[in-house]
Amino acid sequence: MERISVLGLDIGLRRIGVAGCDGLGMLATELTTVIRASFKDDVEAFRKIVAQREANRLIVGIPYTMNGEVGFQAKQVMKYAKRLSNALELPLEFVDERLTSIEAEEQLREAKKFSHYNKGLIDKRAAAIILQQWLDNN
Repeated sequence: MERISVLGLDIGLRRIGVAGCDGLGMLATELTTVIRASFKDDVEAFRKIVAQREANRLIVGIPYTMNGEVGFQAKQVMKYAKRLSNALELPLEFVDERLTSIEAEEQLREAKKFSHYNKGLIDKRAAAIILQQWLDNN
């Protein structure tokens, strides 16, 4: 069986939640949160993660509007994701991420790990949800 190594990303204006998966591609787990700086700095941060995880694909959540349209935020995320994919020379796939941040908050509350002050924890949990959706459908 071929080893699977993909990264799930929840791209926001200030932070990017990052998740990875086990080598079998069955379980997504939270990895880290990248604090956005310049695009060049962001790429360097991701180069390290990609090398460490031997990642070969990016899975990015797209925040469609509730009626399924590509709004302003979704366009911004897609533009950034494509630039990042090109810079890292990795294929890119998009996943509908509507309500993943809310789901992440609920999961963290249930696990007694929720805090309004730790947005990075929510971001990386949302990235894991995004990646898990992709894994379950592939």
